[in-house]
Amino acid sequence: MRIVYLILVILFSFFIVTFSQENLTRIHLQYYKYLNIDVPTYMLIFASLLVGVIITAFWGVVERFRLNRTIRRLNKLVRDLRRELHAHEAPPMIDEQKQPK
Repeated sequence: MRIVYLILVILFSFFIVTFSQENLTRIHLQYYKYLNIDVPTYMLIFASLLVGVIITAFWGVVERFRLNRTIRRLNKLVRDLRRELHAHEAPPMIDEQKQPK
């Protein structure tokens, strides 16, 4: 499995390097007076990808907290229902004939 992982990392790295070398054309970015820069095309694409990964990770963390809260609430409900079930059970009957004397 480590070999497969290593091969995938090497192929991905090769893709990154070749993609970067093929997209060196500079793009002028301007946003009113606040942003006025020239960046290579590959940097713009990688920056966009990175922002997407960060936003997706943030949504994943938020979803995990929401699911953990739901799990805690449902576990509490199960505990309360079990307590209620045990509170309504009849006490065990002791058969006096089977007890040793």
